[in-house]
Parts: sequence; structure tokens; C-alpha cells
Amino acid sequence: MNHFSLSKEPDLIVTARFIEKGEDQPLTGDDYTVRLYDRDIADDDFLGESRLDAGGHIRIAFAHDAFVNEDAFSEATPDFFFIIMKNGTPVYTTQVLEDLSIEDIEQFKMGEGEVVDLGSFLVDVED
Repeated sequence: MNHFSLSKEPDLIVTARFIEKGEDQPLTGDDYTVRLYDRDIADDDFLGESRLDAGGHIRIAFAHDAFVNEDAFSEATPDFFFIIMKNGTPVYTTQVLEDLSIEDIEQFKMGEGEVVDLGSFLVDVED
């Protein structure tokens, strides 16, 4: 069972890996950043961004209440998606991972809060 903090301090960490389609290599480079959003009816929630490491991995930390709030349209489960940016311009958007059950996929790591690994994404970024 989740025991998320009521503070605004980051208590949820999302990790993922990005592989270039056709290259079978990790997506890397200082030109790229990856942004994480939660899809909502009115406005999507921006949850954070990360640079890609040498293995194509990202790590984004944010507070649980960034996607669970008191709005009339609040959701119990997030609908995460990523936008890959190259030099500040969107070049790829992943499919929306709908109704994610954080409890089903989280891994607790001491001192890090809840860690959710969303797996690997095959992406097609055009130069």
C-alpha cells in the first residue's frame, strides 16, 4: 500500500529508457531532453524533465500530488506520456500509458521514495 507524503517534496520517481528505432542504440546526446506529462481532460500536467544518460535512461522526480489533486476532474490513476525534445523543439511523443496503477509497478528504494520504472520505449526521432 502507498504511503505518499503530504508535502510538496518529490516522493515519486519515474524511470524509463529510450531506444532509437532502426538504430537499436540508446537515444543519447546533449541536444535531447525528455518531459513527462500526465494526460488530463482540460490541461495536461507537466511533471518534470530529464536529460538522457549514456544508456538512454531518464529519471524524473516529482511530488505525488502533482497529478492527484482536489479538482473536479482529478484522477486516482495517472495517464503518463513523454515528449522528447531536441534543442527545445518537440520531436517525438510516446503513446499515453493510461490508468497506471502505481501500486502494481512501483519499487521502493530506501531513501528514494517510490520508484516507478515504465520500461523501454522505441522512438523515431528525425534529424
